[in-house]
Amino acid sequence: MTGAGPALSGKQVWQRLMAGNLRFVQGLFMRRNLVDLRRTLSQGQQPEAAVLCCSDSRVAAEIIFDQSLGDLFVVRTAGLVLEPTSIGSLEYAVAHLHVPLLVIKGHECCGAVTAAVEHPEVDEGHIGAIVRQIAPAAAQARQSGVSGPELVEAATEQHLRALAETLRRQSPIIGEALDAGRLDLVVSKYYLNSGQVLTLNATF
Repeated sequence: MTGAGPALSGKQVWQRLMAGNLRFVQGLFMRRNLVDLRRTLSQGQQPEAAVLCCSDSRVAAEIIFDQSLGDLFVVRTAGLVLEPTSIGSLEYAVAHLHVPLLVIKGHECCGAVTAAVEHPEVDEGHIGAIVRQIAPAAAQARQSGVSGPELVEAATEQHLRALAETLRRQSPIIGEALDAGRLDLVVSKYYLNSGQVLTLNATF
């Protein structure tokens, strides 16, 4: 997506990301001159979206959306859990890089969510801090009566939707940008085998 041109809306950026995901699914990656791109980007960055996604090695946003250097401002934490520095990183993208789109991209078979479902009281270094943030979503998903892998996926989707509300509530910068229409937000989920990203919720 890198390149000068008229500013795009959050919806238009999402459409471009989904077109990139289709290329990824089909294995038809866009060719890029990374040598020239590196030189251009040494002068500064203008990413078109911020992405909150998992640290899982299988779910790199730039690859899944067939994007390149300079296209996405990506914040990765295990289970997408939020803390002051990750929220601050997303705020920087909104307030200073003026991205029109914030994407929350979870994925199926998430290990952090599985741990919250199966071992919510885990006490292993700082890993417990990750699990504790996801545990409320797991508890709420359990009330639906599902179990096994279905429970993990239900908890994942509950957690992703809760993250959107948490960002709006805990970050005045993000909340005000959403309310003013300067920023759109998409909650999405990536499927490991198919390579597809599906939209769960969007502000447009």
